[in-house]
Amino acid sequence: MSAPTAPHSKVAVITGADSGIGRATAVRLARAGMDVGITWNSDLAGAEETAEEVRAHGQRAAVAQMDLTRLPSAADTVDELHDRFGRVDVLVNNAGTGTMTPFLDLELDVVREVIDVDLIGPFLCGQKAARHMIRQGGGGRIVNVTSVHEHQPRVGAAPYCAAKGGLGLLTQVMALELAEHGITVNAVAPGEIATPMTGQEDSDPHTERRPGVPLGRPGDAREVAAVIAFLAGPEASYVTGASWSVDGGMLRMGPQAGSHLGDDGWRRP
Repeated sequence: MSAPTAPHSKVAVITGADSGIGRATAVRLARAGMDVGITWNSDLAGAEETAEEVRAHGQRAAVAQMDLTRLPSAADTVDELHDRFGRVDVLVNNAGTGTMTPFLDLELDVVREVIDVDLIGPFLCGQKAARHMIRQGGGGRIVNVTSVHEHQPRVGAAPYCAAKGGLGLLTQVMALELAEHGITVNAVAPGEIATPMTGQEDSDPHTERRPGVPLGRPGDAREVAAVIAFLAGPEASYVTGASWSVDGGMLRMGPQAGSHLGDDGWRRP
């Protein structure tokens, strides 16, 4: 469904907004008065459901497919959504993938796919969005969704950690180079969040017990969306180049976890 080209609100493009953190972010930004471009890879029905939630808040929504394994052409979807709305003010690079495969068993094709989706895709989408923001004037916001594994490793997730760590440093370089154009660039680094990616789409995270997380539970996608919305909004105008962990304190547990693990189970994915 095409959106009118005459803009009346700020426009956010959110990749992978058919479920989970992406959907929660789309709804949160719609509540803040933004129109939303929604990308999806394999779940069109989910993307349309997100669009209906956006429209229920009185904002325009447009849906477009984006398969970040097909680069560089997949990034053209940012241009498509810009053209449908007439502008783009916010980009949220949320789409991602991963693997739980021991380092010695990894195939090159798998490594390339994870890095394409989690690092090269956001790089190219960021270029597209920033060029539009510069041409239209008025600055903009780019938020890259990384992971706690931007900062700390995980057994079995070598390409995922490499990509998210790279995206974290890319965020910092983008922040430095785009600041003169009034564009802020930040990362949001979720911990364990109850989403389809973690197999917890229908779970209430407040009822799940996680003794190793200081707050004692997984996170809710809406809790991540709230931080993204802050970074995408006017109140974060002096915030750039930072990584915001939304992890219930998980990252603070490194040495504590090391001293309290009771067996070698952590050595296996």
